[in-house]
Order: sequence, then structure tokens, then C-alpha cells
Amino acid sequence: MRKPLFSKGGSSPVGIVFVCVVCLMGVKIADIVSRREVSALDFRGKTLAVDALNTLYQFLSIIRQYDGTPLKDENGDVTSHLSGIFYRSLNLMQAGVNLVYVFDGKPPVFKASTNSVRRKARADAKRKWDEARDEGRVSDARKYAQASVEITDEMLSESKELLCALGIPVVEALSEGEAQAAYMARKGMVYAVASSDYDTLLFGAPRLVRNLNVSGKRKMAGANVYREVKPEMIELSQVLRELKLTREQLVNLGILIGTDYNPGGIKGVGPKNALKLVLKHKTLSELEKCVEWGFDVSMREIHEFFMKPPVVSDCDVTQGEADRGKIREIMCVRHGFSSERVDSMFRKLDDICEQKKQTTLGRWG
Repeated sequence: MRKPLFSKGGSSPVGIVFVCVVCLMGVKIADIVSRREVSALDFRGKTLAVDALNTLYQFLSIIRQYDGTPLKDENGDVTSHLSGIFYRSLNLMQAGVNLVYVFDGKPPVFKASTNSVRRKARADAKRKWDEARDEGRVSDARKYAQASVEITDEMLSESKELLCALGIPVVEALSEGEAQAAYMARKGMVYAVASSDYDTLLFGAPRLVRNLNVSGKRKMAGANVYREVKPEMIELSQVLRELKLTREQLVNLGILIGTDYNPGGIKGVGPKNALKLVLKHKTLSELEKCVEWGFDVSMREIHEFFMKPPVVSDCDVTQGEADRGKIREIMCVRHGFSSERVDSMFRKLDDICEQKKQTTLGRWG
């Protein structure tokens, strides 16, 4: 019989700390965009498209032991992502938030070099993590462990399986998940996109929600201290109005700073300088003449991809019913999660079902 990975009645996995999320790549425009604080309750009755890969990276980064080792079952299989999906999704659903997870498809050809650099960086971080752990350097071990996060095909497959068991729709993008989620938000299929990646704005998402959680707190690494991390929403229309830009110009600004397709951007150009350049040289053609471009892919190719990415136009975002038997099979039988903890979360499912029933009655009343 497998030993439960969670303490009975506890609120956190045994021996697990929630350490600060590793910074994911993407356009770095945080300093020049305004945002407002929100709470999960602000999205009651609304549907959010969750950037699945971005979210899974967060779960795999933060749900770890003190030396950086991820949550694992008795067979040594990593389960941090399943824990994150299960607990956070049910908490948000209980708050009345509908979720749709959007998974990446095939990346554009010109992202290959970026992915190659990332793979090398992860391998290097894995080596340093092993060294730090062997030498007892706990702080360094945690840091390198976060940077070594890798998502396998098996993790992706089982994540989708659990989401379906929870009744949460899954959308498979043709290419980038952020692009698909942004399209869904523009077309009114969902209210907003939940992601930490600002690239979502370049893809045209009208609303970007960051730090989406219910508690609003995150445990600091190596201490019994919680840092408040409040959810925030960024509205594209407000960003464009305040910066006096069109969406096309915002894409140009992002390219100058650096995106997943041209990491680092133009040497010596930060967000504020990029804004000045874009306001002075208002078209892509003008910008191409005044910057020194050192990437294999052209500025125009990147620009066109942000403006017209391949997307799936017909998406089913209908919320399904949870399959408790399947959830137990995945979580408890297959991976040894505490049945008491899982059953306690099923009470939240009861609340969710009751909310749906009341909503339906309200429509017919």
C-alpha cells in the first residue's frame, strides 16, 4: 500500500515549500503597462482560458521540497503538476470561475533556436542542481531545480486526462497556446486569458489575468513566511490608450525588447527606449531601417506571426461534469495521493454542482 503523500487534514503537501516561480521567457513589458488588482471572485460566472504550458511550468517550479526535489509518487514519477491542477482548479471553480485549458501545438519554425537554448540551459541547471544537492547547498539546489523544469509528453497527457476528469474543457492549439487563448478571448468564447506571459497581449488578448489564485498568498522559499501575491488584470485597450500605440505598434515594441522568437531583442534597448523608438518610427518599415537586427528570423516574420497566428476557430468551451471515479483512479490509485485529502476536495465539487444547479434554476425562474 502506498504511503499517502499528503498529511491528513493538512493544507499543504508534507515537506513541500512553495518557492518563487522561475521567470518564463516572453516579452518584458511589465514596467510600462498598467494593471489593476482583482480577485478570483471578480471572475465569478466568467470563463478564463488558461495558458496550460505556462501554468504547468509554474506548478512544477513551485511545488517542491526544500532541496528542490519535485513532488513524486512511490514509483518516482513527478506529480507536482497534477497536485497543482487538482487543488487550484477546484478552488477556482468553487469561487465560480469557469476554466478552459489551452495547450500548445506545433511551435513556429523560427522558435527552434530559442527552444534549443532553453534545452541547453535546463540541462546545465540540472547538472548544477545535482552538484548543489550533493554538497548540501540547499538554497542553490532550490534555485537550480526551478531552472531545470522540463515537461514531458507523459506529463502533458496525464494533465489533460485529469482536466477532462474534472470536467474542464481542453483546447489543443495549432501553434502557440497564448495565441489560441488570445483568439478565444477576442471572439468572446472566454472573458480573459490567465497567463504570466505578456506575449498574450501582443497576440491581441483583450484582457490578461496574472497570478490567478484564490488565496493570494505564496510561501517564501525556506521560511514560514507568506508573501502576498495578488491577482491582477491588464486590459489591452487601456495599455494602447496610455502608451498612445496601436496593437501593431505594441507588437513592434515587443520585438524591439525581445520575444520568444528573438530573445534579448535589440542590444541596449529596454522598454522605455523601445517606446520612444516606436512613437518616433511609427511603422515596421521605418523601424527596420533604424535598428541593427542580428537574428535569423526577420522582424516582419515575427510581426506577422503575432498579428495572424494559426488558430483553431471552432472551440468547445462547454463545462463538463466531474468523474469522481476517474479522479480517484488518477490521483489515489495511480499516484498515491491521500484519499482523505482527495475526498475532502470532493466536497468542493458538491458546492460547484450546487452553484451550477442554482444558476440553471435562476435562468428558468
